[in-house]
Amino acid sequence: MGCACVDVESRIRLVTRDVAEVVTIEELRNLFETGGGSGYLGFEPSGIFHVGWFVWALKFKDLVDAGIKMNLLAATWHAWVNDKLGGDMDLIRTAAKHVAAVIDSLGIEGRYRLVYAEDLVNDSGYWATLLRVAKSASLARVRRALTILGRRSDEGESDFSKLIYPLMQVTDIFELGVDVALGGTDQRKAHMLQRDVAEKLKKRKVIAIHTPLIPSLQGLGRMDLAGLSEEALEELMMEHKMSKSKPESAIFVTDPDEVIRDKVLKAYCPPRIVEGNPVIEIAKHLIFRGEERKLTIDRPQKFGGSIDVWSQEELVRLYASGAIHPLDLKNAVANYLIDFMKPIREKLLSNREYREVIEIISRSVSR
Repeated sequence: MGCACVDVESRIRLVTRDVAEVVTIEELRNLFETGGGSGYLGFEPSGIFHVGWFVWALKFKDLVDAGIKMNLLAATWHAWVNDKLGGDMDLIRTAAKHVAAVIDSLGIEGRYRLVYAEDLVNDSGYWATLLRVAKSASLARVRRALTILGRRSDEGESDFSKLIYPLMQVTDIFELGVDVALGGTDQRKAHMLQRDVAEKLKKRKVIAIHTPLIPSLQGLGRMDLAGLSEEALEELMMEHKMSKSKPESAIFVTDPDEVIRDKVLKAYCPPRIVEGNPVIEIAKHLIFRGEERKLTIDRPQKFGGSIDVWSQEELVRLYASGAIHPLDLKNAVANYLIDFMKPIREKLLSNREYREVIEIISRSVSR
């Protein structure tokens, strides 16, 4: 199935809508003008798919629809290095099947290539490339990149394998031979490291596309962020993003309707506060996604009755002004998530293989 876009500019709009950053737009335009190119997204198989992951998953679909030949890399070895699922490689591979099933449910089954880390690391050329990458990067630079694992920059001191992880991610890009790397903003350091190393090794610089992160449902609270260094702020945001390892912080694709609603209603969502508000962020990046779409928010008649919101900007403006009450916003977002996730959940649970995979992962995480 080919690209649904009719020209270069429409493809660029599709790929860049609701992204935090593209490095660089000029390179992306040149890629489309000369063809379509290939891309990849790597994910750590580490648990049940949650709402925060739909931000990059839907962007992955946008890239497929734009005609980019996408690879979905199940970073099994990376998850093992990062101590996910107790380091049980069989469980990690099982979790990878679950993520691929969710991606397929977005309507792109058969339109991308699923690659396992084993497909790369079992080739001796992979490790030769990794050594060349290591010789082109300083220890300090690699240590700073540890935040891509959701780790502090000093955690490589007690487990040296953590320092190999950023080198593996750069090597993945070279070995896949892709033009585009997609990931959340937490992956920026790895992508920038690849671009720097590529220049030294006279290899292709990857075009980096970064999607926003959805904060924990518990939010940042009333933390004082003033005076924090860029690195300290980054590590704080990593600690408070929506995460599978903190079930209370996330909404999972397997959550029943009533659980989704309950989690949203309990979420951090102070009146008029937009920054760090997970309910606002879910609405911005899952409902609107940089497009004009209608979200109807039901309000009591004494406060003006129902209101239709059409964009991220309008939502932020109205909420910050107090025109939208937190409870009314929460109910609207909960309704949307239930409608969006229900068919995906039902598809997964109606398939015996997918259901068994979910049960295996759930049992492991709960231990």
